[in-house]
Amino acid sequence: MIEVKKLSKVFKTRKKPNGKFSTLKDLVSRQYKDVIAVDKISFEIGEGELVGLLGPNGAGKTTTLKMLSGILYPTSGSIEIAGFTPYEKEHKFLKSIAFLMGQRNTLLWELPAEDSFKLNKEIYEIDEHDYKKTLDELTTLLDCSKLITRPVKTLSLGERMKMELIASLLHRPKVLFLDEPTIGLDVVAQKTIRDFIKDYQRLTQATIILTSHYMEDVRALAGRVIIIDHGGMIYDGALDKLVTKYATRKTIEVIVEELPTIETLKKLSIQPEVDFPRLLFQVKRNEIGSAVTQITKHLIFSDINIYEEKIEDIVRKIFEKKFK
Repeated sequence: MIEVKKLSKVFKTRKKPNGKFSTLKDLVSRQYKDVIAVDKISFEIGEGELVGLLGPNGAGKTTTLKMLSGILYPTSGSIEIAGFTPYEKEHKFLKSIAFLMGQRNTLLWELPAEDSFKLNKEIYEIDEHDYKKTLDELTTLLDCSKLITRPVKTLSLGERMKMELIASLLHRPKVLFLDEPTIGLDVVAQKTIRDFIKDYQRLTQATIILTSHYMEDVRALAGRVIIIDHGGMIYDGALDKLVTKYATRKTIEVIVEELPTIETLKKLSIQPEVDFPRLLFQVKRNEIGSAVTQITKHLIFSDINIYEEKIEDIVRKIFEKKFK
């Protein structure tokens, strides 16, 4: 469905002059520098896949989505989506995609969301029967049929995001770009949006690329992740393989009823972080067996659990280039 080859985007930005002489010179001849936003990334996404696009601020995620959707023209490389070249902006292509940015409002602020829906109906040339059917399906999935007649400005952030999702999906796009769809929402609203995206993707088999700073979004929705940093790709693969490849440690959680003595702790080769009644041991994956044996031998506890490193911690380590 999506094929990207050596995609790059370079922005020219003005160099800020330093000193009076440089400022005067800048009036006559401005100097510019190249800023690489996306650097020769390549990937393929199959029809019906839901892929997480991860990276820190400034990594190039939104720029990549803007090129995929045809908003930006790439500096070099090629993109093909369902047989179309996005920046050519063919009518059929534009009717087959949707781009939702969590930080941007596209609805008519003073009017009910329903009015924006009707406008989109005309823009996307949606048949009346299909429009009513799709609207009913989406409002049912989001449990928000009573909200669409209220002015957008009276809705909460989570309610507005529901309306934005409906507006983006009325024309049943085959490809959906979601840029931070849960940003700023409370925990309950985040889960509602995640559940909706999961259900919608399952029902329609739409191809979805999702960016998010909330790792729970990625964990709940994406089986595959693409990680970029400074415009370049540093990982493309299954989320569980990311954990296997980069999670070098596990956490052993021991629940105790009384704190062990210093003398007892000295008998252990690995010292815990104490958060009573929890003792937390950070252990290398290949030393889990021996660590558990030591803990069982020397400590009295009521429960013991073993956890993988958090995905967000693993990704943070990759960004910090602690792994080669």
